[in-house]
Amino acid sequence: MRFLRRFPSLGRRVIKLFSTNNQSKAHLPPAHLKPPKANQTLKRYLQSNHTSKALLFFRFLLRKNPSSIDSFSLMFSLKACTLKSSLVEGKQMHALVINLGFQTIIFLQTSLINMYSAAGNVSDAHNMFDEIPSKNLISWTSLISAYVDNQIPTKALQLFREMQMDDVQPDIVTLTVALSACADLGALDMGEWIHAYIRRRKGLNTDVCLNNSLINMYSKCGEIGTARRLFDSMQMKNVTTWTSMIVGHALHGQAEEALQLFTEMKETNKRARKNVRNGKDVSSLVLPNDVTFMGVLMACSHAGLVEEGKQHFRSMQEDYNLRPRISHYGCMVDLLCRAGLLTKAYEFIQNMPVPPNAVVWRTLLSASSLRGNGNSEENVKICSEASRQLLELKPNRVGDNVIMSNLYAAKGMWDKKILVREQIKQRRDPGCSSIEVGIDIKQFVAADDQHPCMPRIYEILYHLTRTMRAFDHALGTDIPLE
Repeated sequence: MRFLRRFPSLGRRVIKLFSTNNQSKAHLPPAHLKPPKANQTLKRYLQSNHTSKALLFFRFLLRKNPSSIDSFSLMFSLKACTLKSSLVEGKQMHALVINLGFQTIIFLQTSLINMYSAAGNVSDAHNMFDEIPSKNLISWTSLISAYVDNQIPTKALQLFREMQMDDVQPDIVTLTVALSACADLGALDMGEWIHAYIRRRKGLNTDVCLNNSLINMYSKCGEIGTARRLFDSMQMKNVTTWTSMIVGHALHGQAEEALQLFTEMKETNKRARKNVRNGKDVSSLVLPNDVTFMGVLMACSHAGLVEEGKQHFRSMQEDYNLRPRISHYGCMVDLLCRAGLLTKAYEFIQNMPVPPNAVVWRTLLSASSLRGNGNSEENVKICSEASRQLLELKPNRVGDNVIMSNLYAAKGMWDKKILVREQIKQRRDPGCSSIEVGIDIKQFVAADDQHPCMPRIYEILYHLTRTMRAFDHALGTDIPLE
């Protein structure tokens, strides 16, 4: 990046930093290894997920045999920084890339974009992209992925359009990333445009990965019927295909369809096992994964099937040897809460083998505020404990305080309600909403006085307000509008 070039001595200081590092010399190979062998060692450490050992070995090379370091050595080391999401070591590597004269190599530039993205530094990732004189498909895809991975899908779709205007045609990976951005935003029009593009491109329409992304996009954009038709039309289905459709049905409250599809998945696997025993094709054997069971548990939760949900929770451990993650425990808490079993949900949380996160406590808090179990004192006690835990885990979430404020008001505890409302006023973040207009995503923030269309927006709002007030007056309601 440009700011690194402003400090000529930075590269020398980074080399000194690496060479004087006092970390353990364990697991280091002999110093006489030649460059190709050194790169093979770095690659082997990465393949075995030993990122710290890879970086330690790179420091060893820099100190003992710097002539063995080439662009591939830096690429492997940047990959290690990316896997560790280590911004400090990644910037040190960036300085070395510049100092050693490798800054114009395209695969290193792309690796730097990925490294900054993994560390959550999208600004520097974009700066790195801007410095690439001849941007290719991989560099475009890396930057689009950076924005999607860092929950900025609006910018990702903007870049996707810019890439095509730059006459760079997307491939399967780029399209998959763009569909993920559409799913995150609910940008159905853009998703349908991408689907039409896939149909026009020969060979893309049969790609399983792309079809899975389309199912996910349509499900999250509310077009569950279109997603199901696409699922039924697919000849080849993998675990992601089945899981995307099961989760899609579950998210839309279609518990019966989700659970029926899971039954079909298990039946398909039974037939596949017979083929395996008969020495036939094994490609149709698709075992459910942990995400599949999340969809199943969500379906049970929406349908109020407590016992069936418990059975599936046990099955994933006993029949499929899958260890439940925090999200599965969260689904079980939601299952119990939706059934009105608040005390059991609280006991379940207390007995969890993993520390409950904010989502788990928030699920209990929301359910407790909406459902009573006949014991108001116990209900308030559970809410208070959930709120206390949330204050420790996520102190800036205003919605949690709103729930407690409403609960205190319902119980006539006005002093506590006033106290909580004061806390809300001190921490409230501005609200934000977005709408899709054609293929553009428009975003609006409460009390935003910097929006380029602000005068026009307020003019329309003023006329709408006057019209609604006139309508209320005509009906004799005279409801005040703030």
